[in-house]
Amino acid sequence: LLIVLYPLINVLSCSFSDPLEVGAGHVILLPKGLNILGYKRVFQDPSIMTGYANSLFYTVVGTVINLLVTVPAGYALSRSNLPGRGVIMGYFMFTMYFSGGMIPSFLLVRNLGLYDTRAVLLILGAFSTYNCIICRTFFASIPKELEEAASIDGCAPIRCFIQIILPISQALLGVMVLYFAVGHWNSYFNAMMYTYRDALKPLQVILRRILVEAQMSAQMSENMGGAEDYADEQYQLAALIRYAVIVVSSVPVLILYPFLQKYFDQGVMIGSVKG
Repeated sequence: LLIVLYPLINVLSCSFSDPLEVGAGHVILLPKGLNILGYKRVFQDPSIMTGYANSLFYTVVGTVINLLVTVPAGYALSRSNLPGRGVIMGYFMFTMYFSGGMIPSFLLVRNLGLYDTRAVLLILGAFSTYNCIICRTFFASIPKELEEAASIDGCAPIRCFIQIILPISQALLGVMVLYFAVGHWNSYFNAMMYTYRDALKPLQVILRRILVEAQMSAQMSENMGGAEDYADEQYQLAALIRYAVIVVSSVPVLILYPFLQKYFDQGVMIGSVKG
């Protein structure tokens, strides 16, 4: 707990501390010299709230799409009577290790008319082979007698999956929601590659731009031979912004995690050897 908690407290304290105290290494646990300049600089950007709204949209809608695509696939592949399931799984495994590359992917996105749209950030990576394997392993551990009893009662496979299998798979669904949601919230590379309008960019891209601009401003002040004190102030401001960016981007995930922790604790045992 101390190993995990201390870096979080240190980053939070540094984000509220005087930049001189942070630069001198005096901030160890508690803030020194209360200062919110870093947060002011971050939230002064007019795109920050748009980035928050976009990230929330991509996280919620993207996670739902991920679940709709990945979980049923894992269930189908766990059934021994699925024709060609070994071939299908081999195909999925191949794509997990080998891809077409960045340029073919970009050309494909552009030719499909997905470039600079919200759909591209939701569709790309909608299916996760790794998470599908986790789902398959979990569903394979569910007794087949449940499905056989449902089938005798006239329950169709889809209805059995929705009304019988999913209600007893809360641990799996909790883990999948956490994995997918964190992945969407932290994602920035696809947004940098396939979007150019700020109105579509998620929070991580906006925060990255703010941080880069602050660092470039400090570097330009030093290179242009300006006052040394002013250049130092810009570097200190860039350091504060860096800590503020970490806090702003991490708080939503830290708030979400406690609600899914009990499912995560159960889900990490999926596929393990039980005595």
